[in-house]
Amino acid sequence: MPQSKFQKLVNNRFLFGIYLFKSLPAAFFAGIRVQQLDDEKAIVTVKYKWLTQNPFRSMYFACQAMAAEMTTGLLVMNSIENSGVPISMLIVKNQSVFLKKATGKITFICNDGNHIKEQISKLKNTNEGITSDLKSIGVDEIGDIVAEFVFTWSLKSKSKKP
Repeated sequence: MPQSKFQKLVNNRFLFGIYLFKSLPAAFFAGIRVQQLDDEKAIVTVKYKWLTQNPFRSMYFACQAMAAEMTTGLLVMNSIENSGVPISMLIVKNQSVFLKKATGKITFICNDGNHIKEQISKLKNTNEGITSDLKSIGVDEIGDIVAEFVFTWSLKSKSKKP
């Protein structure tokens, strides 16, 4: 399947870097990088370094949350663009579990693209808002899970003003 305009922007490291610098400077300076975005999954990496550290010689939880949230947010934004319907999106809840010290390069993966696509399809037929849980799992360089995040997104069709 060919890439959407949104996927082309996100998968272009230079153009997306400009977007991050302008709109999400914390993610830009933390070094968060999109490795892949398609209709089914998003993969984002972040490295343990001076800007992402905590006092315990591991990655600060907020940097992990930022990278994990980006995997879910990119899938939501991609599905909204592909739907052709103006939809507002907002995180209303976040749950996280930290299983191992995060050092080195951490890769966050969200495989819920088909789920959010179905949810947005349902949203087209109603004026009611919906919530949807999307999960992102962070793994280190040897493949051990370091953290799991669940973000609850609130989605609602934007009403047209008379």
